[in-house]
Amino acid sequence: MMYKDYLSAMPEMKSGEVLNAALSVIPAYDDSICNKDIPARLMALSDLYRLYIPSQMSLEIYSKLYLALLRSMQKKGTNTAIKQHYENHKGIIGQEYNGIVGGSDSFTIIGCSGIGKSSAISRAITLISENRIIEIEKPYAKVIPCLIVQCPFDSSVKGLLLEILRKADEVLETNYYNYYIKSRASTTDMLIGLVSSIALNHIGILIVDEIQNVVNSKNGKNLVGMLTQLINNSGISICMVGTPECTVFFEQAMQLARRSVGLQYNSLCYDEYFETLCETVFNYQYVIHKTGISPAIIKWLYDHSGGVVSVVVSLIHDAQEIAILTGKEELSIETLNMAYKQRLNLLHSYIYTTDIKSKTTKPRKRNPATNRDDIKIGIINNVSIVEIAKKAKAKNIDIVSLLRNYFAVEEVCL
Repeated sequence: MMYKDYLSAMPEMKSGEVLNAALSVIPAYDDSICNKDIPARLMALSDLYRLYIPSQMSLEIYSKLYLALLRSMQKKGTNTAIKQHYENHKGIIGQEYNGIVGGSDSFTIIGCSGIGKSSAISRAITLISENRIIEIEKPYAKVIPCLIVQCPFDSSVKGLLLEILRKADEVLETNYYNYYIKSRASTTDMLIGLVSSIALNHIGILIVDEIQNVVNSKNGKNLVGMLTQLINNSGISICMVGTPECTVFFEQAMQLARRSVGLQYNSLCYDEYFETLCETVFNYQYVIHKTGISPAIIKWLYDHSGGVVSVVVSLIHDAQEIAILTGKEELSIETLNMAYKQRLNLLHSYIYTTDIKSKTTKPRKRNPATNRDDIKIGIINNVSIVEIAKKAKAKNIDIVSLLRNYFAVEEVCL
């Protein structure tokens, strides 16, 4: 069967350590950068946003997208697909047409903002497509492995279909968008026929981002219905990406719920991955006085980020930026607090809500090393407050600076 040619053109599926290494993005770092001038260090500081450490979510998204592409490619080039092409042509010229190729599948990737959904999808697509279009020699064909479009803010069916045409033209270097405009096609059905034909021949997976826009729009159900028709007329897989607010929308009816089965993610737990993430990001320091990360700083980062990856990176980035610009030149709890108060003040209520939710739904176990008896004798997390006080007195140094090495200390003006 002809679809075997399409499958052979796909890159090999990765797994295990090979997949983990392929997904990772670890920018080069040289300690000598700390000795350069301020502009050079501030520009190099942006490397923090390039850093990517795969999580379990990254691995699951890669596997889900790869297998969805596989199912789509299995339908291309078959006799049924050729018959469907003729059916779609009827729709383009305004005649009644049917979906005979059968749907592949649709699924969702739902998670709160900032946890890394888009980054995980982007890294997965890079591996799946290997930065190229899949090309078939006999017969010659081009297939876009994954085409990403954004759901219109008003959930306009026609708007989304035209965006698919425009994006396909960009990659394939075709002129379908202008063809539709010049043809003066008057009905949405004719446009669906055109897009279905293009998807059947040239698209593997269609990814619709910001799908939560359907929630507060009267056109929401129409748009999801159009996507269902597109699946049936093209055989491609459709992935809908959005925030948790769209879950209520898809729960309204069985036909919507069927289309929304997929992956759901919350903010990170305080676990080994979160610690590794903090330690890795913390190593990228561009201040003159480089410091090490402590358990207290990791705990502070979790409490002030709510387990949201983008907030962790922003805190460490902005703390260093502030430290460089103010001359403090140290990444510490002090500069992290400054970043939290000055740069992330609009996020405080959302981070607080996330933290309270995690504490109420999943109570954390008490650390046996921290109990009432220990507190009475000045020992917290195996650290003696008395010993720290003696050390500060003996060396005649500020006890607050020593406490910051072990705990999150916040100074309050009275």
